[in-house]
Amino acid sequence: MLLDRVRFTTKAAPAGQARQAAFDHALSVLHERKDEFTQLGHVPKDYIDLLVEAGLYRASTPATFGGEPQPPADFMRDIEKISTIDPSTGWVASFGSALTYFSALPRGTQEELYGKSVDIVFAGGMFPMIEAERVDGGWIANGTWFFASGCKGADILGIGLRGGPETAGRPLTALVHPEDVEIVENWDVAGMKSTGSHNVRVTDLFIPDELTFIRGGAPTIDEPLTRYPALAYAAQVLAVTALGAGRGALDFVRDTGSANASVTGGPAKGNRPVYKLGLAHAEAELRAARALFYETTDTVWNKAVADEVITVEDQALLRIAASHAAQMGRKAVMTAFDLAGTGAIFNGHPLQRFLQDGLVPAQHAMLQENTFEAGGALLLGLESTIPSFP
Repeated sequence: MLLDRVRFTTKAAPAGQARQAAFDHALSVLHERKDEFTQLGHVPKDYIDLLVEAGLYRASTPATFGGEPQPPADFMRDIEKISTIDPSTGWVASFGSALTYFSALPRGTQEELYGKSVDIVFAGGMFPMIEAERVDGGWIANGTWFFASGCKGADILGIGLRGGPETAGRPLTALVHPEDVEIVENWDVAGMKSTGSHNVRVTDLFIPDELTFIRGGAPTIDEPLTRYPALAYAAQVLAVTALGAGRGALDFVRDTGSANASVTGGPAKGNRPVYKLGLAHAEAELRAARALFYETTDTVWNKAVADEVITVEDQALLRIAASHAAQMGRKAVMTAFDLAGTGAIFNGHPLQRFLQDGLVPAQHAMLQENTFEAGGALLLGLESTIPSFP
């Protein structure tokens, strides 16, 4: 059984100065190794262990079971900082939030799981939802799932099954041991290269009912973080990588704008009106999107802490703010690329990392343009145009 076989070898540093030092160390190492991760096509386990030591993988473990759940804004600011260095690593680290999904597991399963460790690295491929065979006590699964970001460094993997009417169109998530899964190394992309979002495949795998839950389903424990909308949070942690990419890109063009004269003999780029205007507009747009993002987060979090009703409108605004952040992060990266001129087209140019990675979040299904339509419908009191939204 999964819970008898899974092993955890790393844990977070003590809260306070030691943990902050661990996070700062992880950032320093990332500066040195980000190119290595790009070449590998994934973030290796030894670096994931540094993120574990920095506390990112207990940030959504329930306090009931010994975790130290962070307010969403605090966790996402950490992901944003990572993403200003390497958005791909920020994307992988963002799944430290994914244990919010586990709150829909049976309480007994959670007790057993967190009794082994409160620092759990989870990754999964939820789609396509596969029709599994229902058997006594569980399911027999066969299939291949896409986009399992971080799968090569995970302690536990998840796959998406097609459940019954009770799932309301959401995946019935099944937890599986990495040794029971074949990782199909097909991640050959231009952006988010280091996420290692390979396909995963299982064959005739039995999964007991107690290791399944509805993604975004009703929690079996009650804490502020389990009251916070799980699906909205999942969209937010991906969107914040775009904010980090945008910030990294704009910081680069600010630092280099006045450094060199043009190769044609013209003035330094930073002395040109178009450069100043473009940078100013991009800063205003990115900062405004970021402010909206964290304002809506804090508003809903305060309701969760106070155990107040979190309305459909609250959830819609979280999703709208997340999608807007993804779009404005992408726009900031494109503006930086435009301002940087011809030099930015070369592989190895610092902006290429932000350009290639920063365009990806807004492509994600949870952050695409149609999420604005779905959010607007809910603000008008109409039916959502996307299943299971918000």
